[in-house]
Amino acid sequence: MTGLPTSPLPALLVGFPILLAILTLFFRPGVKALVGLAGCLLTALLAFIAFVEVTQRGTVIHTPGGWDPPLGILLRMDALAAVFIGMTALVGGFISLYAWRYLRAQDPATGGYPLFWPLWLFLWAGLNGLFLSNDLFNLFVTIEVISICAVALAVLSGKAGALKAGLRYLLAAITGSMAYLFGVALLYGSTGTLDLDHLGQVLEPGTTTTFALLVVTLGLLIKMAGFPFHFWLPPAHSNALAPVSALLSALVVKGAFYILLRLWMEVFGVGITYAAGQLIGLAGAIAVIWGSWQAFMQTSLKLLVAHSSVAQLGYLLMIFPLLILPPGVTADSADWLSVTWTGGVYQVISHAIAKASFFLSAGIVIMAVGHDRIESLRDLVGNMRITSMAIGLAGVSLIGLPPSGGFVGKWMLLKGILLSGQWWWAPVVVAGSLLTAGYVFMLLRLAFAPAREKEPFRPVPKTLEVVALLLAVSSFLIVFPADYLIQFLENSEIFGSGIEAVLKGGFYGND
Repeated sequence: MTGLPTSPLPALLVGFPILLAILTLFFRPGVKALVGLAGCLLTALLAFIAFVEVTQRGTVIHTPGGWDPPLGILLRMDALAAVFIGMTALVGGFISLYAWRYLRAQDPATGGYPLFWPLWLFLWAGLNGLFLSNDLFNLFVTIEVISICAVALAVLSGKAGALKAGLRYLLAAITGSMAYLFGVALLYGSTGTLDLDHLGQVLEPGTTTTFALLVVTLGLLIKMAGFPFHFWLPPAHSNALAPVSALLSALVVKGAFYILLRLWMEVFGVGITYAAGQLIGLAGAIAVIWGSWQAFMQTSLKLLVAHSSVAQLGYLLMIFPLLILPPGVTADSADWLSVTWTGGVYQVISHAIAKASFFLSAGIVIMAVGHDRIESLRDLVGNMRITSMAIGLAGVSLIGLPPSGGFVGKWMLLKGILLSGQWWWAPVVVAGSLLTAGYVFMLLRLAFAPAREKEPFRPVPKTLEVVALLLAVSSFLIVFPADYLIQFLENSEIFGSGIEAVLKGGFYGND
């Protein structure tokens, strides 16, 4: 890390939302929401400033207290971290605007669930800290902060269904944490270091490394609801308040995926085999088909969107078998690595935006008709045109139709699949898109269909509809900077000894 420019922005990205979260606790409910919203918007602005700094200066670091690793903590903001922080700022900013109006309408007596704002700001600080952390223990601390805040937000409504789902979520999160921490203990005991850069250099192949990889991966798959550990996600996401559902699906599960990606690409190069990559890809492929089919079979709107999240997360797991090279293939000859890597990151961004818009739109529909049945969408176009458009645009991006961001991500994934010769993944991507089209077009058919019985649509604040629509439109606007973002990810020092080594013929090149 010597020679990299320093910046105070990594510390501010973590410390500022924590400070605002604590500050909101001292205000009465009405003011608490205003201070919380202002804090969220300022945090988003700070994140965009940090993103611009990385584009201009490259990877920047910050060592709190001036103590260098391994004695001190290192915060590192490289291209990948900057993209995830920027994605969180974009989606989190829109969700914050939506939540400010939505929560007041849901609970006017207390000013709109006032605990939402400190919990959301703590969660945002945890996400930023996770993306910036450069050692295994701080990754554990930040993902625990995220899990605790996420569970508290999931049960915020206090309804029986939310409490039951939240308990299941909590038990799954604790199990995942213990598995991850056990793996960290094994690695520290065998190497004496937790720093990712140093660990990637000193880790030796062997039984301890393999078992640590297994339990760490298991814990992270539970936390990101990767198949077959997705059992907690649909009830938790579908029973939460609409802005909370959007946060959980669009952002929270991406934290565990980010750690999994970094560790597989940066730390565990000596312990990963081609068969391991195929196995995690198989889990992703099953998730795509199973989650999409379950979404298609639902009669509840939010459960449909929640099961869709299981499927969309499956696409992210399918990039791993493409990044792990088979025996006899060198990274110099694997021209699909770069397109797979950037396509996977683009899939993360497009899913976060589209799925947040979908959950926010579902919350609007429920507010208007008073229930969650899919049949409530009948004649939606005649009563709520803006929300209908938001659902349609978000659905198009989830399907992967042009010119959406989802199309860019899936097209690059398919390109990587075909270039690598691993053709067996291509039918899964196509079948998943067709199943997604099935349930999205089912919703749109109902939206245009006349109501069987005249069911009144209660008035909904236009602000909510506009925010959901703007997010859905953003899932198309992200296509315009695609070339820039792809070049930014490819040409920057993403992982030092990790993915950069993969692209240049390092860890996974076979001599």
